[in-house]
Amino acid sequence: MTLPDHLVLYDGVCGLCGWAVRWLLAHDPHDRLMFAPIQGETAAALGIDWDEDAPPSEASVIFVDSSRPERRVEHRSRAVGAALEVTGAWPVARGLIRLTPRPLADLVYRFVARIRYRVWGKHDECRIPSPDERARFLP
Repeated sequence: MTLPDHLVLYDGVCGLCGWAVRWLLAHDPHDRLMFAPIQGETAAALGIDWDEDAPPSEASVIFVDSSRPERRVEHRSRAVGAALEVTGAWPVARGLIRLTPRPLADLVYRFVARIRYRVWGKHDECRIPSPDERARFLP
């Protein structure tokens, strides 16, 4: 399977994750990021262990960097930071994520992940991208 250089795997039924994908699309002027729902074929074919330390309810975002010979997979707060880094958006947030000790940043991530369906809702199915966005999404 040929992967794009920068792939964001997201929870396709999560309202917060859907909002985050729309935000990343709007703030990625060079179209560097590609997206695929964790419930989709691409994620299944990758066989990535979503997060060995977290229950499935927290598997909301994974960043896969295939731009180097060694594929790098980031989970939780580091996945968010990596996606922001590729877009060039929000340099202060990127810096805060990078400077915050990973256990603390992941604690905040886990808290948000646990409440995301209650606060932002859960959809019955993945959002369908607009015709302009469709080329940036994998099944």
